[in-house]
Amino acid sequence: MKYLSTRDKSLRLTAAEAIKMGLSRDGGLFTPVEFPALSEQEIRALCQKTYQERAAYVMGKFLDDFSAEELSAFAGAAYSADKFDTPAVAPLRQAGGQTWCLELWHGPTSAFKDMALQMLPQLLSASLRKTGEDKTACILVATSGDTGKAAMEGFADVPQTKIMVFYPRDGVSEIQKLQMVTQRGDNVGVCAVVGNFDDAQNGVKRIFSDTAIREELAGRGYFLSSANSINWGRILPQVVYYVSAYCDLMNAGAIAYGDKVNYCVPTGNFGNILACYYAKKMGTPVGKLICASNRNDVLTDFIRTGVYDRNRTFHTTMSPSMDILISSNLERLLFDLSGGDDALVRGYMEQLAKTGRYEIDAGMKAKLQELFYGGFCDETGTTDTIAALYADHYLIDTHTAVAANVLQQYRTETGDEGIAVFASTASPYKFCDSVLEAIGETPVSDSVERIAQLEQVTGVKAPRRLAELKGKQARFDGVTEKEKMEDVVLNFLR
Repeated sequence: MKYLSTRDKSLRLTAAEAIKMGLSRDGGLFTPVEFPALSEQEIRALCQKTYQERAAYVMGKFLDDFSAEELSAFAGAAYSADKFDTPAVAPLRQAGGQTWCLELWHGPTSAFKDMALQMLPQLLSASLRKTGEDKTACILVATSGDTGKAAMEGFADVPQTKIMVFYPRDGVSEIQKLQMVTQRGDNVGVCAVVGNFDDAQNGVKRIFSDTAIREELAGRGYFLSSANSINWGRILPQVVYYVSAYCDLMNAGAIAYGDKVNYCVPTGNFGNILACYYAKKMGTPVGKLICASNRNDVLTDFIRTGVYDRNRTFHTTMSPSMDILISSNLERLLFDLSGGDDALVRGYMEQLAKTGRYEIDAGMKAKLQELFYGGFCDETGTTDTIAALYADHYLIDTHTAVAANVLQQYRTETGDEGIAVFASTASPYKFCDSVLEAIGETPVSDSVERIAQLEQVTGVKAPRRLAELKGKQARFDGVTEKEKMEDVVLNFLR
């Protein structure tokens, strides 16, 4: 299986090369030249497998330069009992009638990013060996809250790697910030950026494309790679849990093979819902892909109009991991919908960089709207949804509430009452203040103490690692202007 750049399809890399590089030097994202199929027989066989076995099998379809034994070992380590608090790894929970919730936050950092970022370090380390790389990989990460901690947790003290995380200074929850600035590991660094997530993400992309910086770092024995969802090694493990969810629905007797299942995914950078689209391309019977946004509704407008326009007010919300106006992974979807027209995609991305907008052609728009539904949920809707589900004995976080709310919007608007799954992307304990207020409580002043408060009020046990944040001392307090992120990286890699 070869991988090409969305901006230059003449480029051909192996999986190991693509994972090692992370982002193509032309600014494009790596995508497989073809998508392998999953047959009915294969899906039925996966129903009898553990999550770890499903992961090794599905990823093996794309990673033909990795052995089955390697992938089995990676999956066993990534999704082990000491990292995930349930044997199911990504369990389904029925949320009433035809509605199910896919809980993706049972890993070490209590966010869905663990599903990929416990796997990526193993894939990257193996890729370094397979490509004969002798330099140290520096993983650059821009985070809207969850990716940073999950990436550091995965890469902490991994040989031949260093990791630097940038987060928006005022754009993450207190718990998310505390998770990052207390991170262990001799090879990790964390720095706040004055600005929003898009500023941090643009800064990381700028560093990747800077030839002078790459040459300087090469002379110091480093090369740059990524743990954001622009890296194929991040997207692929996420495909697994959508295939796995379909198997679990079959095992529960909720569906028979071939029944279409709608999936509603809270979406910021478009990676999570793109993984569901890829599961559909492989043959998993996925129905409508419901893209749920918060007040930063650039994706909702794009799906409804075919116009992507980031020239709008940026909102800081109670679902900060979705506070994004430049959804990087959308580029992979554009490449696919255009039939692999790299020149067209390159042109759209140039327009986005220069003017902040682009408009896809009528044919692509028709394909987009056939596949996707876009909706958004404001702050009041988020709060009301948390309260409603809590009244029905289900405690959820703010991002999950956005998905649950938009799923109901979709059903009301279309009349489609078929079986549907909404993705739960974080533990409610990562956003204690918003959740407490939504269920009618006044949060105590100390952010860590809110964990105990929410646990006491609801009777729902907090994830162990979040409860252990109490008393931890911050290791990192750096802050930088967005224009000086290069200096932070160069100082980190002295």
